[in-house]
Amino acid sequence: MSRSLLSISELGEPGLRRLLSIADHMAEVNRRPNPKVPALRGKTVCNLFFEDSTRTRLSFETAAKRLSADTMNFAVSQSSLNKGESLRDTVETIAAMGVDAFVIRHGSSGAPWQLGAWTNASVINAGDGWHAHPTQALLDMYTVRTALNRLEGFDGLRVAMVGDIKHSRVARSTTEAFKMLGADVTWVSPRTLLPPSHKEHVVSNLDEVLDDIDILYLLRMQKERMNEALVPNLREYTTRFGLTPERAARLGDHVLVMHPGPMNRGVEMAVDPSELRGNVINQQVTNGINVRMAVLFDLLGSGSENSLAGSPEA
Repeated sequence: MSRSLLSISELGEPGLRRLLSIADHMAEVNRRPNPKVPALRGKTVCNLFFEDSTRTRLSFETAAKRLSADTMNFAVSQSSLNKGESLRDTVETIAAMGVDAFVIRHGSSGAPWQLGAWTNASVINAGDGWHAHPTQALLDMYTVRTALNRLEGFDGLRVAMVGDIKHSRVARSTTEAFKMLGADVTWVSPRTLLPPSHKEHVVSNLDEVLDDIDILYLLRMQKERMNEALVPNLREYTTRFGLTPERAARLGDHVLVMHPGPMNRGVEMAVDPSELRGNVINQQVTNGINVRMAVLFDLLGSGSENSLAGSPEA
């Protein structure tokens, strides 16, 4: 049975640290004039995205191509699923074409685990429902690791994760990864946007923690996943939980500002992020390629870093 990446908890701290270390090598590859190596030549990666995505899908596609893997992109709107074919039949049909790894994003929590029962290929969870998004958590950890030069861990770092926790797979996976590496995480959210059962430290006032944090992680209001009015209106949400110019002015020079994208400008972010001293949002996007290359290499590669050296693939 091939190895897979389904969640941060299943990866564990040793696996998390291993992938962050491999990502360092991938960052070096991406700094080369021709950032392409033959490490996964002959391997095929299929992207199965049942939800809209720009960053994650393009990031995985770029990562696979830079490792010289072949890629297949599954378009749901043009597939036999619209003719009544089941997801299992679709997966088994694609697997029969010779796929080594599936990258899946699906609106149903648990879908990547189900896919793993239908194929011997590796499965990478690119987001399932409200549940998990492990590669986002990995790229977030790698961004903090490199921005703050915290190679050994995050002991003593104070993180405020702000916004729509209830509907956010990013909040769950990234919180777990931060804590795994030793950081202290506080959720800042209206009570209506919290999961029914949680064990995190929670405050309902951003101003209460703003002066005592090292990382401000802003989450998107996921209106497409809401079936009810969970906040009075977006203006009030911004007043209480948004990064306004006044709050931005209070941030310490050392504070990193993060966001998983896409951003609702004027809602969670009421300032131009490019004007923030600690803005690392674009670095998160760049590091997504480094981390996803690391994941693909770890699951499908020879295990030898020698395959990252030498002449680039033409």
